Amino acid sequence: MLGNAVRTLLEERGTEVIAVDRIDVTGDGRPLTVCDITDIHRLHAVVVGRDIGGIVHCGGFSGPMVERANPNGMVQVNVVGTANVLELARIHSVQRFVFCSSTSAFGNTESENGQTPEPVPEDVALWPSSVYGASKVAGEQLVSTYAQQYGLDGVSLRISWVYGPRRTTDCAIRTMIEDALASRPTHLPFGRNFPRQYIHVDDAARALVSALDKPSLPRRTYTVTGGTFLTLGEIGDMVARVLPNAEINLGPGSDPVDDVQGRFDISAVERDLGFAPAIGLEDGIRSYAAWLSAHASGHLERTSN
Repeated sequence: MLGNAVRTLLEERGTEVIAVDRIDVTGDGRPLTVCDITDIHRLHAVVVGRDIGGIVHCGGFSGPMVERANPNGMVQVNVVGTANVLELARIHSVQRFVFCSSTSAFGNTESENGQTPEPVPEDVALWPSSVYGASKVAGEQLVSTYAQQYGLDGVSLRISWVYGPRRTTDCAIRTMIEDALASRPTHLPFGRNFPRQYIHVDDAARALVSALDKPSLPRRTYTVTGGTFLTLGEIGDMVARVLPNAEINLGPGSDPVDDVQGRFDISAVERDLGFAPAIGLEDGIRSYAAWLSAHASGHLERTSN
């Protein structure tokens, strides 16, 4: 999803891209190299004889709800796989390495007295509550250490919950839209007052490309969100404005597999990368609904960010 959006941005401006994925899921006829990032020998074979200017690393399991029963698999893919791609970058003298991290690296941002400091800056203690979040912390540390020990110019972007075309893992926005398009009610046992900071896939891709392009960056980590701080209940009301037939019922309480997090500070990415989210949430929901409607005859994905 996100890697495909990055690829599209780069190719539209004329940049040659070697697109790599574990399986060929593009379905659009564009060339894609099938390669698992845990296979380091295959990774090196993919780029042999090629001049690689930069790497945007979006590969891996995505989201705290994914592979919860397989923590070793999470570590192998998200930690060892990231180390493999960093080795590729080091050996081939890549100029810039951009790692797609996650706001799950922060964990819960509430303090012991139940207060959440806002806005939440990058330089707070990280307390991931999931193996997924821990894998992103480990990836960030590897990027920073490769920079310090080997001089590899790397940066990590902590991206919040991504929604939009091609998403295949759990997404409350997609569930609400798909249910409305199918004229069925949405029932979630939680979330009415639970805040979640979404970002449209195209905005997230722009941030990653900006990190790839910027000649120099004063930080190794940046937080990237869509600029909103709304509860799932408020987002459901927004979906209902876009799709008036939507019937959305949410229970109280937090998402049991997500963190309680305050509004994240995105001033650093705005200052250093010149990035600001361009797609408002309601506009993004409207365009996503149109995309899902157009693709409904193919497949509407409701699998387990």
